[in-house]
Amino acid sequence: MTTLLVIAKEPRPGRVKTRLTPPYSPLEAAALAEAALADTLATVAGCPAQRRILVLDGAPGEWLPPGIEVAPQCAGGLDERLAAAFARCTGPALLIGMDTPQITPALLAPALGPDAWSGCGAWFGPAADGGFWALGLAEPRPGLLRGVPMSTPVTGAVQRARLTGAGLTVRDLPTLRDVDTAHDVREVAALIPDSRFAAAAAAAAAASHPAGRA
Repeated sequence: MTTLLVIAKEPRPGRVKTRLTPPYSPLEAAALAEAALADTLATVAGCPAQRRILVLDGAPGEWLPPGIEVAPQCAGGLDERLAAAFARCTGPALLIGMDTPQITPALLAPALGPDAWSGCGAWFGPAADGGFWALGLAEPRPGLLRGVPMSTPVTGAVQRARLTGAGLTVRDLPTLRDVDTAHDVREVAALIPDSRFAAAAAAAAAASHPAGRA
């Protein structure tokens, strides 16, 4: 079975989702990050997996559900931290972030099922902003991530080209919007109205000045 990896930061004000401030305050941005992480981990806990590992920058909190291991992130850029997460695994692994709380077990199922790796070397989940929200490897090959420019409009294209250039057959997951801006918050919350994330977004909107969400 596949190992499920989630890479995340501890949702502390001023350390996460800084691109949301403004219009959100650091406290509101951290609350949104915590809700997104909690929703993501709840989904992961409900998925079939050999292991479920949260690769965390910081300390776990009450938002961590049972059944999920915690491992510290290494130092370095995001490419190094993603590479190190895969290096912890033996056999197939699927890595996701904390920025797509709209994921569901059904959405991840193609990459986690019994035939997920039959004739497949990698799974790739593109993000609407040009990055990627999911990356799966049949075998841990950290070198496929090192040196990929992260957080740019071409990150996803470069990473996918790395995979195909290494001779891997790549299967794609749906394109998702990750939460980086206030517009993303509204769009994603609307997709999952009964989620912790939607509740956090509604609370932040209610506490704000109307002009701050224009």
